[in-house]
Amino acid sequence: MNPENIKIRTATLDDAAALLDIYDYYVQKTAITFEYDTPSVEEFRGRIRKVLEKFPYLVIEQENNILGYAYASPFHERAAYQWCVEMSIYLDKGARRSGLGRMLYEELEKELKAQGILNLYACIGVPEKEDEHLTFGSVHFHEKMGYHLNGTFTKCGYKFGRWYNMVWMEKIIGEHK
Repeated sequence: MNPENIKIRTATLDDAAALLDIYDYYVQKTAITFEYDTPSVEEFRGRIRKVLEKFPYLVIEQENNILGYAYASPFHERAAYQWCVEMSIYLDKGARRSGLGRMLYEELEKELKAQGILNLYACIGVPEKEDEHLTFGSVHFHEKMGYHLNGTFTKCGYKFGRWYNMVWMEKIIGEHK
């Protein structure tokens, strides 16, 4: 992939259909998301709108072709958690392991740090043993990005006729004063 043609920008509501096309693969074929049914474009547009009210929602594209997206959402709604966010990232299945995820997360982290965010959390589905629907790839990606394991929830997600675990990973990006 030629990095000169790569652009990261803020998502717009008009991107909803393209982002949903990327997300649909993860809903239908993987346990990376525990969502069973792909949302409608209108529902997805509403999700984008809600995130953009407070946090960055970024897309990465090459020659106007969206290859992935990442965003932050509230870790919890209560005021005491205002310095914490939950991170999410989805890349087109053909764009994985190309360095785009790192580029996208680094830009998202930069924007969040400028907002005063201190703690980043990632909620990740993990198998007990890798299968055709879920690997440890997301955990390894987050480890490479500086996250560490914070907790495991055993068999809390059921999809494709089997139980999956979930882990929380954490990265601190600012000083807690």
